[in-house]
Amino acid sequence: MLLRNNVPLTYIFGKIKKELLFVIAYSVGIVVLYQNFHVTRISIPVAVPALLGTIISLLLAFRSNQAYDRWWEARILWGAIVNDSRSISRQILSFVDNPYNQEEIEQFKAKFIKRQIAWCYALSQALRGFSPRKGLEEYLNPEEIAFIKKRKNVTTSLLELHGMDLKKALQEGWINKYQQIEIDKTISALCNHMGGSERIKNTVFPVTYSKYINMSIHLFIVLLPFGLIEYFGYMEVPLVVAIAAFFLLVEKMAVHLQDPFENKPTDTPTTTICRTIERDLCQMLDDNKLYEDKPQTELAPVGSYYIL
Repeated sequence: MLLRNNVPLTYIFGKIKKELLFVIAYSVGIVVLYQNFHVTRISIPVAVPALLGTIISLLLAFRSNQAYDRWWEARILWGAIVNDSRSISRQILSFVDNPYNQEEIEQFKAKFIKRQIAWCYALSQALRGFSPRKGLEEYLNPEEIAFIKKRKNVTTSLLELHGMDLKKALQEGWINKYQQIEIDKTISALCNHMGGSERIKNTVFPVTYSKYINMSIHLFIVLLPFGLIEYFGYMEVPLVVAIAAFFLLVEKMAVHLQDPFENKPTDTPTTTICRTIERDLCQMLDDNKLYEDKPQTELAPVGSYYIL
């Protein structure tokens, strides 16, 4: 996620630097032909690129909305993960009880809540294409580590361990059936959020749709100098560059937003969300040392920005 409010122009136009260099060279070439070599028959009515630009604007608006919807859905899913992580920790802390073996109960609660923290980090890493096993030793005991090593899907395995511990708590009499049902509903909700995130990650935005819009934009940029040259002369160059930059930037924005789990500056900030979950759950567990001992910055630099 970009961490600054004022995004510098160098970062913005750096995304379309090559395209702008081509537009500048192309528009300068057209104006030189028209003014210096008197090739005047290359002029076309300005209505031609104007009509094409109007159509492209509608297509870009639709595509940008679709891309933002994917990004916003990802953020809603991770907001729900925050809520349900807090809820399942509160349920474990308040429901599970055994006055005759308090030490075992406290160990059970700590193990369950730390596993939930591990699940959040594992899901974040998996969605971004990194190893979901990295760093889990800090939160899981050796038996849990051995369990997930035998399975390919780490996040599903951690939820499976949740279910096994929930069954044990019911069998031991630490919770009743109604409490078990409520906690199981929260685990199912976490599974649904994971599935929703994976759906966004694995559903590719239609390539042909993106390609057609990109081709239309380039056709519009190619035609634009011919429509403006007769009226503006050399001033046609900055006008073409400014108009082309606007269309290219809107398209680039949609491309970045459509994939919110690709480790880009426009990503959903899952690492920061995981840290928020860890902080709150450690506070509920009265284990602030686990959170405070962890480095507070582990960010991937992107110029003067950071991916969270």
